[in-house]
Amino acid sequence: MNTLFVAGHSKLPTGMAANNISDTLTLTLEVDKKYGVILEASCTLATEHSKEYVNHLLKGYSLKEGIEEPIKKLSLGYLGKAGKALEASLKDAYKQYQLT
Repeated sequence: MNTLFVAGHSKLPTGMAANNISDTLTLTLEVDKKYGVILEASCTLATEHSKEYVNHLLKGYSLKEGIEEPIKKLSLGYLGKAGKALEASLKDAYKQYQLT
């Protein structure tokens, strides 16, 4: 297999639709082993549109180059309540990736 499946977790802020399902946010990344490029990203936000948007924001970044740019893109592009939770989940996923 030429990919890794990496997951990051964080606590969601209160008062979100996703809280009806869970109080944590999970961000999963399928990452190319050789280049560290994010091939697909998914998360446990409530709407399909938000999940697709997060995938669109993160797809194509190489974790080998760090996460400064994807974090910046998330903070500028995702303006919902879960923005900080998404950033924290990405940081957690990146820590998991660094263990490989």
